[in-house]
Amino acid sequence: MVADLDILHRMAVTQQLARIPATQLAACRQSVEALDELCSFTSTPDEDYLDMSWWPVALKRAWELTGANGRILALLRREIDGDEEVNPAYRDHPNTIWEHPVTALEPPQVGDVAEALRAVTPGAVHTVVPSNPDRIEAELGRTARDVVGDLAEQLARQHTILRDFYEEAARRQLAIVLWWD
Repeated sequence: MVADLDILHRMAVTQQLARIPATQLAACRQSVEALDELCSFTSTPDEDYLDMSWWPVALKRAWELTGANGRILALLRREIDGDEEVNPAYRDHPNTIWEHPVTALEPPQVGDVAEALRAVTPGAVHTVVPSNPDRIEAELGRTARDVVGDLAEQLARQHTILRDFYEEAARRQLAIVLWWD
């Protein structure tokens, strides 16, 4: 996993999310062109996209450190990994990252993840960030050590942004598509 983080860091690969109707997800499953439009940020309103940058890597580790139970952690991992690949044919598209397929969560799973994100509070995320700068990389990964400013505050803020994004998707009964770009 550390090697994967190093690669993501050097390549400036970031996690992207899009909230879309289940009908649009079905179209993306059938059509590489529809999926490419989504992943090219042209088929969904701007407010339904979220660029999480590299934060999911540190968030995943922080969630584990909060002591959240296994069910909650499994749901939170789905936030980062998604479920099944949306359209395997998209891997052959010229602008994709082969190692990181486009995955999705259907609306019911989005609701489950939103619930898990509410179960882990921003305060809990804030609390697990080491105060000793020498422990940050060991606890939260290599990319966390490069943060300028208050890492604990920023990580808690990113958790809140992600939680709010998922809560809105759940409220609107939308699917979420995830990819690294």
